[in-house]
Parts: sequence; C-alpha cells; structure tokens
Amino acid sequence: MWWAYLPLCGIFATGPEQTTIHNLMTLISLIFALALEQLRPLGNRNRVWHIFTRYANHLERNLNAGANRHGVFAWMLAILPPVLLSLGVYYALYAANPLLAILWNVLVLYLTMGFRHFSSAFSEISLALAEGRDLDARLALSRWTGQPAAELSVGEISRLAIEQGVVDSYRHVFGTMFWFVLLPGPSGALLYRLCSMLGQKWGSRQAEEDRFGRFAGSAAAWLDWLPVRLTAASFAVMGDFEDAVYCWRSQARTWGNYANGILLASAAGALGVKLGDPLRQDYSIKFRPELGLGDEADPAFLKSAVGLVWRSALLWLFVVLLLSIANHMA
Repeated sequence: MWWAYLPLCGIFATGPEQTTIHNLMTLISLIFALALEQLRPLGNRNRVWHIFTRYANHLERNLNAGANRHGVFAWMLAILPPVLLSLGVYYALYAANPLLAILWNVLVLYLTMGFRHFSSAFSEISLALAEGRDLDARLALSRWTGQPAAELSVGEISRLAIEQGVVDSYRHVFGTMFWFVLLPGPSGALLYRLCSMLGQKWGSRQAEEDRFGRFAGSAAAWLDWLPVRLTAASFAVMGDFEDAVYCWRSQARTWGNYANGILLASAAGALGVKLGDPLRQDYSIKFRPELGLGDEADPAFLKSAVGLVWRSALLWLFVVLLLSIANHMA
C-alpha cells in the first residue's frame, strides 16, 4: 500500500520532495477530516471550544481595563499557547512517523472545521419548509442565527438561511482550510478559528471607550482579507461567473460588514438569487440593501446554496492536488 512508504519518505526527503510530501499530507488530512465530520459531526458538542470560551472569558475578566494594550496581551495569551503547542506536537509526531502527524492534522481539523455546522441547519429548515411546517422552520432559523424569526415569510426564511449559511461556510470551511494549507501542520487552522472566535467575541463591540477588543477585531479582519476574496472567486467560478463578479463589485460595499458583503454578493450572483432586502423583525421593518440578481429566494435555493459550497470546497481540494503535482514535477 502507498501509505506504507510515507514514513520513510518523510524521514529521507529533502527540498522539493519534502514540499511535495507536506502538500500530500495536507490534502490527505483535509479529505479525511471532511469525511469524518460528515460521518460524525460535532455540532454544538465541541467541548474544546467551550473550554476555550471559558478561558477567554477568564482572560477578559482579569485583563480588561479598557485599554488596547490589555487587549493585545490577552489576545496573545489566548492564541499563542495553543497554536504553538499544536505546532510542536505536529513536528514531534512528524519526526517519529509522518502518519502520526497526519492523524494529528485530522484531529485538529475535525475540531476546527464544520461543514455540517451549517448544512445540518440548512437541511432542517429546507425539510420543514418542504413539508409546510413554517413554524418549525422559523424556530430552527432562530436557533441558528440568534435572531427573531416569528414574523418572517417563507421567502424571508429562505433568504436569511442562505445568508447565514454562506457566512458560516466561509468561517467553518474556507477560512480554516486556507490557513491550514498556508501554515505548517494544523497551526493555521487553529490560529484562524481562535482568532475568528475572539474577533466575534471581543472585536464586535461598538463602544468607543472599550478598546480592549480592538486588536482582536483587527487581527480577525486581517486573517479574513485574502481567503474571503478567494472564496468569493470560487463561488463565481462554480456558479454564474459574470453575475457573481458584477454583484461583488457593485453591491458588496453597501453591506454593513464589507467582508460578509463580498461573500453574500458573490454567492447571490453565482446562484441567481436576491438576498438582503428589508425584513420584518420585532414588529418593525429592518431595512437592508439588496444583494444579487435574478429570482426571489425560495426553499429550492437552499439546496442550490449547499451545492455551491460543496463544489467550491472540491475546487479548493483540486487546487491543493495540483500544487502537490506541480511541486513533484519541479
């Protein structure tokens, strides 16, 4: 079997050969992690993230004095130890046997990636709408997004579900995958997910006097800059290219969060569906800019959105395979 030779290759390979082996290990790790997550999704049962959340809360309680430097120090204490530990374990296992390093990659990816995190919610909402159980669909959407959904129509439920699914797919799949491929071992995947969590937890505050979370928000935005655009480009390639690019260029900046605007506008154009638009929530109208071109959102577009995300993820895996082949031939 081919993997029986991997340990010897990992020990004796140098230069381009070692780069090829690392790329191959990256591809194998991604495939196995995605397969494992499909077979046994963690969902909200991820105790590692619950532990990290408690740790982040502890740091905030003890270090938040409202200054930016305190936020930087807390961010470093939260991020660097687990990332460096994951990298140290990876190199120790790689020196012993590259197969052990692959298993470590798969474990960390399994804990950090989450394709089923959004696809299961998609399926629950889609099935409820198909069976005419609008109330169940509203409840499922409210649990998923944390927003009130009691007044939403079927079209509005579909719109919000697609929007949340696109953003979640980026955060739990594409952003994590990008940094895993770019940095050695599983350190990139862990770095991105921890930074993303702290960016949402600390960096989303609007209070001018609270500068504690400013660095966390900036770090998350910096890590998102390139993978957001690569994800949007993938949506364009795997969907309606011209409409996706047009919506990206003309509509993304109208959204409150520009990074999310890029993702949603390109996905809407690629799918040929209208997203955004006003919503009825809390007995009032919540005005939002229109994104996308084409048809009004309906339950059928939920399956189309999942298909777009899957095709884009397979495209990324194919690119990693091409990079491995190119390094081998160099």
